[in-house]
Amino acid sequence: MTVEKIYWDSACFLSHFHAEVGQVEKCDGVLQRAERGEVLIVTSALTLAEVLWMRGEPRLQKEKAELVQKFFRRSYIRVYNVSRKLAEAAQIIVWDNRIKPKDAIHVATAIHLGADALETFDAKLIGRSGQVGNPLLLIREPQPAAQGRLPLAGSAEHPT
Repeated sequence: MTVEKIYWDSACFLSHFHAEVGQVEKCDGVLQRAERGEVLIVTSALTLAEVLWMRGEPRLQKEKAELVQKFFRRSYIRVYNVSRKLAEAAQIIVWDNRIKPKDAIHVATAIHLGADALETFDAKLIGRSGQVGNPLLLIREPQPAAQGRLPLAGSAEHPT
């Protein structure tokens, strides 16, 4: 079985944490697939800070710190550091593709890791799908699971 490598930006994690109607179901579908070993979720270390308080979103409270940190330590989530090389690649993405700097870090990291797709709820970023990277990066919303919810212990945690 081939494991799909999916890059999640901060919006996906926030939708899961805040149980955003219309989005959490899609995120949970990916998490279900990850729990079954079908998907590896990758993200930038930038995400660890971004999920605490993104513009226009409610702030995650400090009381949830342990839950959030534990969530990102799950075996099917890999967090990658922002290196100088990635930051410089992000600069080029900003200049050549008019993508915002934080989003460019996510795009550069997804490209560097060879992700099968970058998943987000950012419509502007989704509009750049197939326009950046070599090979061109697929940017889409999280894809729901093909089958129903599996009753796995600890899979319904929402640190809100």
